[in-house]
Amino acid sequence: MIASVERTSKLRGTRRGAGRALCQLDDLTNPGSAAFVVKRGAARLSVLVVRRDDEVFCYLNSCPHIGAPLDYQTTGFLDVEGLNILCAYHGALFRMDDGVCISGPPERQCLTPLGLEIKDGAVLALGW
Repeated sequence: MIASVERTSKLRGTRRGAGRALCQLDDLTNPGSAAFVVKRGAARLSVLVVRRDDEVFCYLNSCPHIGAPLDYQTTGFLDVEGLNILCAYHGALFRMDDGVCISGPPERQCLTPLGLEIKDGAVLALGW
């Protein structure tokens, strides 16, 4: 079944080749982040996308410590410096490039990565 994708703000994903477009790379500030909801039938999957320069990473929007969304109180996912992903629930920090917790209760646990690629300026979800 093909998933439909919507950004939690106003962008909607469209089909482009093998992946589903979440947004344009230029839609993400640098560094920056965005939340999306992926629909597969009746199921909904909350994901986060983070950007650093021309690199983009995608993770399930769920803290491995308690399963709460990482952005429940904020509009973004990054710490003040824009270097790490921040869990708004308890302040845990995760590295952008691999999702490993570097500070906080789920230390040494990781965010769940999701397939992603950039093609012709579009950020594409792959395989989910």
